Amino acid sequence: MGQLISGPVTFKDTKMWQNSQFMVAASSMQGWRVRMEDAYACFLNLPSLLNESASSTSSRSNSTAYFAVFDGHGGTKISEYAASNLHTKIMAQPAYAQGDLVEAMRSGVLKLDAEMQAKFAGHSSPQPTSKHSSATSDSLELPYLEDAKLLSGMDVGGSTCIALLLRGNCVYCANCGDSRAVLSRQGLAEALSVDHKPTMVSEWSRIVAAGGWVAANRVNGNLALSRALGDFVYKRNAALAAEEQIVSAEPDITQCELRLAETDEFIVIGCDGIWDVMTNQEVISYVRSRLANGESPDMICEELMMHCLAPNCNPNGLGCDNMTVIIVCFLNGGTLEDFKERCSRQCPIGDAIDVTS
Repeated sequence: MGQLISGPVTFKDTKMWQNSQFMVAASSMQGWRVRMEDAYACFLNLPSLLNESASSTSSRSNSTAYFAVFDGHGGTKISEYAASNLHTKIMAQPAYAQGDLVEAMRSGVLKLDAEMQAKFAGHSSPQPTSKHSSATSDSLELPYLEDAKLLSGMDVGGSTCIALLLRGNCVYCANCGDSRAVLSRQGLAEALSVDHKPTMVSEWSRIVAAGGWVAANRVNGNLALSRALGDFVYKRNAALAAEEQIVSAEPDITQCELRLAETDEFIVIGCDGIWDVMTNQEVISYVRSRLANGESPDMICEELMMHCLAPNCNPNGLGCDNMTVIIVCFLNGGTLEDFKERCSRQCPIGDAIDVTS
């Protein structure tokens, strides 16, 4: 658990955006931590090409929205840089212009991480490769870069990455770490991402194969997540591809067909400061009941964080973290009253799951 202060900082940085398709709110709160290390980014309409203006992509089929949360640790360099640059890195990939958003997000995240490693750690990172390629003999000559000054430069912290692209009736979710995105389908929570933890068999296998270990459910006894941007001290084996390092920045990407005219209502994106305290379903029910009552998403973001905030510094650390949450409401060209009514529909499994306190 990170360093804590004597009393929580409850100031909230809250913003709201709206167009005919979305009503979006985002809010961050420092809480009990010594500093705020989270960052986020929201764009209701990215251009379909990097050199194109967003206003020229007004049709629903071509419009692309982007929402992302970055939960930093060990400093703000990585989370802030990622929040400012990941969307342009994704748009710069050839796959983006070709409509292959899955590959654009994958390569965009990996190339952003490589760029940050060169910028902040003073050297280029191992390059992404296919699962079947192998290191050359040249790359085996110096598998670890042990220069003390270089290792010191590598210690710039890291960040999770949960980034969503919405185009047409599809949502693409790129996840690296343990931040999370959850969709409300008529009140039922549907996870769009899976946390990357060192105890997962696939993650543990990669960590050990790269020369690391897992102790106390942490990478090398230290890092609680097994994939992250930054954390370059775990990415210095020149004999391995970027995806094969002890800690990898390779995102898992899911694609979900939205049922906007039927069941799908909103998405909640947040850091583990939210999800460690409440379950996916508890968060969806908490948000939905308030949307049904006509509360605005910006106020709900703030209320949700205060609901998760611990009243004191408890030993398990729950509720003591930085908190960031984004609520993306699907207006789908309708009115706010239409959206309110959609959120008021009976949940298929009943009222027992509703959280109203």
